[in-house]
Amino acid sequence: MVRGVRRPDFASRVKVRLRTLRPRLERRDAIIEAVREANATLDPQKVGIWMVRQAEEWIPAPCWALVVSDPNGDTNILADKGLTTELEHSVWAVANWVISQGAEFLSADLAKDRRGAANAHGTALGLPLVCRNRTLAVLVALDPHPSSSPPSLGTTLLAAMRMLLEPAAIALDNAIAFQKAEALSVTDDLTGLSNSRYLNLVLRREEKRSIRSGKPLSVLFIDMDGFKNVNTSHGHLAGSKALVEAANVIRACARETDVVSRFGGDEFALILPDTGREGAVSVAERIRDRIRAFSFLELEGLSLRLTASIGIATLPDITGSAEELLKAADRAMYQVKDSGKNGIHIAEGSSG
Repeated sequence: MVRGVRRPDFASRVKVRLRTLRPRLERRDAIIEAVREANATLDPQKVGIWMVRQAEEWIPAPCWALVVSDPNGDTNILADKGLTTELEHSVWAVANWVISQGAEFLSADLAKDRRGAANAHGTALGLPLVCRNRTLAVLVALDPHPSSSPPSLGTTLLAAMRMLLEPAAIALDNAIAFQKAEALSVTDDLTGLSNSRYLNLVLRREEKRSIRSGKPLSVLFIDMDGFKNVNTSHGHLAGSKALVEAANVIRACARETDVVSRFGGDEFALILPDTGREGAVSVAERIRDRIRAFSFLELEGLSLRLTASIGIATLPDITGSAEELLKAADRAMYQVKDSGKNGIHIAEGSSG
């Protein structure tokens, strides 16, 4: 090894790479391959991983990242290779400029580039992914060291890259739209909790897992006591806001592994995997106490107090189907209602 010989900077390495890259991207079947591979999945993250891997094959760089922007202006890093905490600020600087301008970004040194941001540094390359006249995402390449000149792709090669990135952008947009539609189909519009459809899907799955593993499974069924009075006295808009507040209180009482659902109206249900009767009672008590202590609709100039009636059913205490477990918790909740509300009741034995 010859001492004192420095490795070529990133811009120089890109220039060398372009000699072999151009014939590859201009192949007749290159766009067909891009369309096929980009549309191989409807998982946005998998599409993103493919894009980063593809970009790395085109131009090897210490760091590649795919930053996605939604119509609301929120951005997130969907996939990356070689991204470190030190480079994150530089990635955001490049991505934000490309998203705002809708153009490629080429910089020899972000630290001296007025388009950059404070603390950004290194050589940078940013490629916009445009779909339906909107910059959907940005592929960012970074080298932490500055170069003597900006990376140069050339007009012809840049046109070829744009042509290959266009179907990739469409595939990513479709995958994101599909993911959002799928999430909406199992999400309650008002509270953002799971809906009853998703609850039933998870309950059947968890019942099978419980039987197979021998671990308990509990369900809570919750009804907000006297909630109709909120709608009657203060209107349905206030009632909707109070339901959202109740949902937030209940969600805060659950673990990450629990499924919290708005079952309908002012009724909520929770699935507690790997949780027996004692653990379920603990969660129920926490929910009951926090609901009772919460001051509802303070932002509306009110201070309403509500309570909750909660039924509990647990496998293997209750036998039968997943549907029967939910029904048992529902019946237990109604026993609380019949006994004066604001309490907890545990379903006992088989309810066939």
